[in-house]
Amino acid sequence: MQFKKYTNQRNGTIQGLRSFKDTLPKNIQKLINKKGYIFSETLNNWKYIVGDNYFKICYPKSFKNSNKFNVSTLLIMVRRGHEIDLEYSKKEIIDKMNSFFGHTVVEKLRLISFDDEKEINYEKNYKINTVTNNKYKRKISDVKNEKIKKSLNELRKLFKKK
Repeated sequence: MQFKKYTNQRNGTIQGLRSFKDTLPKNIQKLINKKGYIFSETLNNWKYIVGDNYFKICYPKSFKNSNKFNVSTLLIMVRRGHEIDLEYSKKEIIDKMNSFFGHTVVEKLRLISFDDEKEINYEKNYKINTVTNNKYKRKISDVKNEKIKKSLNELRKLFKKK
């Protein structure tokens, strides 16, 4: 790889393949490192932070950093019925997260409950699939090339199975 010097964006860049993060401007990289790092590390180490029992019933949804008006808040999705258990252990989770990062990262936890088992109405989904399937079938029938038409029909059938 060769190094280019004195470009508009940076003092030195690498030619060839590079990660998406490296192609972004410097000020956006700083923003991602500042705000995205805490949430990604929390996701990666969630099992260690909360333990096996709470790992099965909750997960972090988002992280809001502190500013002039608000404190830093971690939103946690909790399975319905386990909110009270997690409410009592909020202080422990905050302490564990702050000790994991080495400084005060989270000052407040917000819990949002969700239903794990939702009833799915398969009849409605089936009607929607057949309507969209018929729409694509009509569009495919407008194609004049027989080989393309045949391959599109096979592709449509594969998607229909899924």
